[in-house]
Amino acid sequence: MTATDPALTALAQGWCALSLLHGRIEAHIERALQTKHDLSVREYSLLDVLSRQHDGDGGHLQMKQVADAVVLSQSATTRLVTRLEDRRLLSRYLCPTDRRGIYTNVSEAGLKLLAEARPTNDSALREALDAAAMNPELAPLVRVVESASVPTPA
Repeated sequence: MTATDPALTALAQGWCALSLLHGRIEAHIERALQTKHDLSVREYSLLDVLSRQHDGDGGHLQMKQVADAVVLSQSATTRLVTRLEDRRLLSRYLCPTDRRGIYTNVSEAGLKLLAEARPTNDSALREALDAAAMNPELAPLVRVVESASVPTPA
């Protein structure tokens, strides 16, 4: 394959379209969350991921798992956790069975803010997808995103 190979060119164009769609969606959601709730997309994502933990076996996520879920490095995730902890939206505590492990839980204030922000996030996502669907280059990707979110019958 050469740099001018049509398959590589199509692949690069597909990647650019996907990157463009992601960027537009994230920017639209970011503006909405910042304006209405003083939250970034990353902060919202972190609160959302941590709110889904449970106290049973395997219920608490290690920082690496949290970092993977919010698509950040471990150090960036730690800084984000610290910012939200400073805002009293979450707290950290030592694992009762392994003193080296640190758990992170969303506080009541964090859960309240997350519940208030969820409709804003969902609405902004819908708006961004609707706008992107008007672009012929992005419309096929929007259809893929929408089809992936439809529950399959059991």
